[in-house]
Amino acid sequence: MTTGTEQRRIPFKLFLALFFFLLHGSCYAQFAEEWQSRVSATQGEQPHWITPLVTVTPRLEQEFRFDVFRELMPSGDDLLNLGGGKGLELIPARNVELIIAAPPPFLIHNNSAIKNGFGDQSFLMKYRLASGNEERGNYIITVFLGGSIPTGSYRNGSSSAVVTPTIAAGKGFGRLSVQSTLGVALPIDDLNGMGHALVWNTAVQCHVQRFLWPEVEINSTFNEGGANNGKKQTFLTPGLVVGRIPLHDRLGLTLGAGMQIAATHFHTYDHNLLLSARMPF
Repeated sequence: MTTGTEQRRIPFKLFLALFFFLLHGSCYAQFAEEWQSRVSATQGEQPHWITPLVTVTPRLEQEFRFDVFRELMPSGDDLLNLGGGKGLELIPARNVELIIAAPPPFLIHNNSAIKNGFGDQSFLMKYRLASGNEERGNYIITVFLGGSIPTGSYRNGSSSAVVTPTIAAGKGFGRLSVQSTLGVALPIDDLNGMGHALVWNTAVQCHVQRFLWPEVEINSTFNEGGANNGKKQTFLTPGLVVGRIPLHDRLGLTLGAGMQIAATHFHTYDHNLLLSARMPF
């Protein structure tokens, strides 16, 4: 049986619960507002180009991205990559971006002898060294530090963790923009067995209409050591990116499609159909 004193305490407890709920809600709203204000200020200091299909942009972005690749393998089988190592991209501080492949890519093989499964978990951190928006030079210079953990199932990933330091830069010329990255993939545990790879990507885009960004990319990999020692592969990648289409407040939609076509005799895949969906916020 509830006494009169206890009955008086119940509304007081409800009042305290409501007070803390409103307090936490207010703190969260203030935190989100400050976060987004910082993101807007950070992005306002850099060019407003669109992110290419393959080349990792030196710009700082905040979005969720999901890519799909369909690669033709040397055996003649298809490999379907769901996720493409993309995921959540956040700008937690001025000049800094973090990318987490969430979830890791899922690989589907058109070959009954190879099991389907998740690929390696990957991460990327960007630090913007210098930039100017369209009114202040239209350029950007950024360094990356990428990494992957060998979490792939059924041999769908690497045998070693890999660290990839990269330098990236971009320059705009009116409606044209050029973005380029140069990095080296360094295995942690199996350098002799895997070797290392120098990766060079360059994207040239043209802003022809409000939402239309046709592009062509050159994607090259130079191998030293390992099974592909001394071999290089280069792809030409024509594509089109459409965006950013506004949805609500900061939320937008960007879509892209392209095809990686092997331009060298040696290549580990060919005619890679690329589909990309992004929701910047």
